Amino acid sequence: MEMARSSVPLIAVLCVSLLPLAAMAVGTPFHIEGCVYCDTCRFGFETVATKYISGARVKIVCKDRVTLKSEVVGKAVTGPDGRYKVAIKGDRQDQQCLAELVHSPMSRCHEADPGRSTATVILTRSNGAASTRHYANAMGFFRDQPLRGCASLRKLYLADGDERAI
Repeated sequence: MEMARSSVPLIAVLCVSLLPLAAMAVGTPFHIEGCVYCDTCRFGFETVATKYISGARVKIVCKDRVTLKSEVVGKAVTGPDGRYKVAIKGDRQDQQCLAELVHSPMSRCHEADPGRSTATVILTRSNGAASTRHYANAMGFFRDQPLRGCASLRKLYLADGDERAI
């Protein structure tokens, strides 16, 4: 009887401490953040010559793993620094969700880099992550022609002595 009485306050504290987590899981949207860039050297990754795109359009698409039906669950436009933020309501459980490039307003930088045109985003609370803020990998468009100086810039990114890759 003594043991049962001493565990009641402990159980009460535990229940009260879990209430905010339960409330958050019900109605709080996910906040997805990412950025969009112009790959000015066509390297397939960000460099010191990368330009971030203002006004690029991005969408968040989730695909049901059973029916394979896709649904656009959010859209965003990048700000002056090439960053976007979008709030997504609802837990997507085991759906596969991607941030996808839609459009670049930057002249001479319209071709989506096939290796960096999408980014996986997690939109479920069933994976152990407590935060509702999730970050998508950067996505990029290729410039139609590389800038002058990209060949010398490439040398900075190569392993020592790997000149044959140029």
